[in-house]
Amino acid sequence: MSTLLEIDGVTVRLGTGLALHGVSLAVAPGEIVALLGANGAGKSTLLKAVMGFLAPEAGEIRFDGRLLAAIPVEARVRLGIGYAPEGRRVFPGLTVRETIEVACLGGARARTARIAELEGLFPALARNARRRAWQLSGGQQQMLALARALAPRPRLLLLDEPSLGLAPIAAREVVAHLRAIAAMGTAVLLAEQNAALALEVADRAVLLRLGRVVAQGPASDLRADPALAETMLGG
Repeated sequence: MSTLLEIDGVTVRLGTGLALHGVSLAVAPGEIVALLGANGAGKSTLLKAVMGFLAPEAGEIRFDGRLLAAIPVEARVRLGIGYAPEGRRVFPGLTVRETIEVACLGGARARTARIAELEGLFPALARNARRRAWQLSGGQQQMLALARALAPRPRLLLLDEPSLGLAPIAAREVVAHLRAIAAMGTAVLLAEQNAALALEVADRAVLLRLGRVVAQGPASDLRADPALAETMLGG
């Protein structure tokens, strides 16, 4: 299997302490890899390092074979990296359709086509296309954040804590869309505290604890291993 994202020995310092200690992992095209761990394990820090918001003090991050160290955030988006941050952060003054449209690339025809594709993927957004983002439910806002991140047609989606603050049914509905996204060829690196939910959709999982990788492998193996259950659930 080819590799789209390669993270090799990445160390990131926040303030006076290390948030990541020599983290290594890889993500293939169309693959969903779950980053698991309790709050403070380093999941969000790793996503921000891939996106370019944080600079590693050691190690390398490559996207499609290209070293990302000197590439700014905006250029990483153009390369094909999408990012849906924790907390959704939708623009309350924009309608659902406007939120998607401003993130699309290309001319009017390309934007119209992409909006139609994303509204097909997220029917709830199509039904609420003219509503303001602030009027949506939490689950619908998370779908909108996903659609906004997908609008430029990224080859890699970085998704940070999509279930945070959502009722279980809404969280499950949001995460269920990831299989369709991966089926279209988009790789997904999913940071999620809800290990059980993430392992339902992930192909592989990486378990972080205090900034270090303590286990990784097929999601089915981690789900079935009782020795890892307490750690995966935040113990």
